[in-house]
Amino acid sequence: MDRPNIIFIITDQQRYDTIAELGFPHMDTPNLDRLVREGVSFDQCHVTAASCAAARASLFKGYFPHTTGILKNADRWRRSWIESLNDAGYHCTNIGKMHTWPYQTELGFHERFVVENKDRYLEGRYYFDEWDKALRARGLVKQQREIYRKRADYNESLGAFDWELPADTHPDNFVGDMASWWIETYPQTEPLFLQIGFPGPHPPYDPVPEASAAYMQKDLPLLPVSDQELENQPPALKELRVHNRDIDHDSVVMPLHPSQQQRHRQRAYYLANVTMIDQKVGQIMQSLEKAGYLENSILIFTSDHGDCLTDHGQSQKWTMYDQITRVPMIVWSPDRIQGGRRIESLVQQMDLGPTILQWAGVEVPESLEAESLMPAIQGDDFSGRPYVYCEQARDAVLTGCQFMTMVRDRQYKLVHFLDEPDGQLFDLQADPGELDNRWNDGNLAEVKQRLLAELREWRIRSGLTTKDWCQDWR
Repeated sequence: MDRPNIIFIITDQQRYDTIAELGFPHMDTPNLDRLVREGVSFDQCHVTAASCAAARASLFKGYFPHTTGILKNADRWRRSWIESLNDAGYHCTNIGKMHTWPYQTELGFHERFVVENKDRYLEGRYYFDEWDKALRARGLVKQQREIYRKRADYNESLGAFDWELPADTHPDNFVGDMASWWIETYPQTEPLFLQIGFPGPHPPYDPVPEASAAYMQKDLPLLPVSDQELENQPPALKELRVHNRDIDHDSVVMPLHPSQQQRHRQRAYYLANVTMIDQKVGQIMQSLEKAGYLENSILIFTSDHGDCLTDHGQSQKWTMYDQITRVPMIVWSPDRIQGGRRIESLVQQMDLGPTILQWAGVEVPESLEAESLMPAIQGDDFSGRPYVYCEQARDAVLTGCQFMTMVRDRQYKLVHFLDEPDGQLFDLQADPGELDNRWNDGNLAEVKQRLLAELREWRIRSGLTTKDWCQDWR
């Protein structure tokens, strides 16, 4: 076969438990369900960072955040392995969100149609992307924090609001429609690398009313939050809860003790946004087929991290619970890959990088910390990683610690806070909800020391294996 077209769809802040076919029947996701049924799903895929830019930079570079030096949003990143695809003859196009900094840097793309966060405030507040310009051309003002703050129910809504402008102006509809327009209009160009970045379901949680109405009628699973769990959280996470109560990041005001009604409504609006994206994924697949791309394409679907959505008493990301680190990752190509398979082995999301380079016939740099998923995709023996890791530095939101690191194996998860005596330790078999922090439990002292030792060895090993990664820029 010729080198495949690679269609890479990334959502923003989508949890693993948001696709019906993965075992969550309250979801309405027929197009993503099809990808799962016909493709390969990596059911224990974990991101390497607990915020957008750090996770995305790691994914598109193939190194952990501490190696890239991109540890938080607005850290500059302008290089990626997409440049190697470009050099190898791929036409590389980005439609939607990538979250590079600066937003419009080339990153190896031949062309970019940038659509960024729905509500930009901490950085790029006056950067006008394709969506901003389209709204301006129609004489519309986008829904944003300044407008939401005028609502009488703003402090009680947990960031969940109805999209009141025309439905086609919603950012996820806009990105999906732009992707279909480009696919059907631009002369067929192969091999193609097309990255489509949906801004949602990142907050504000603002689906069109008919989408949220369907979920408001459903009984949605909400993880119980107890006073005991909150009391046993490390000081940095206690501070994070207060911070998110006092400051409305992304139009979300998170009370310390939201009601079940508030929690249900927020969850319904978030899940409705996922269903909207699912509809656009189906539309994009139809456009790919119409334009003659689909037979020789590999389609990848994933997200940059998840969202606590009030689980664990927390808002959005910046923590190391599975609600944040575990994301859907599906690889679909019926003509190339035997589908209908679920891979339970631990993998890092950045492992997609060398896999894509191999599909494209590009030599994979030896220094990459990402590991190819090709054996799993081809159906060979695949044990995955013995451990996965996630990192997050202090930023404008996570103010209570300098650096937070997670290490996880199949049974245990440890979260380490730099220079702090407190941390988190969970037995994931006995406590899959991560409700019982056993950091100070003597019965798990050996497990704690083993995982702390693994963090040490991992960082030393990382420094050695990546010593030449930036040799061209020394």
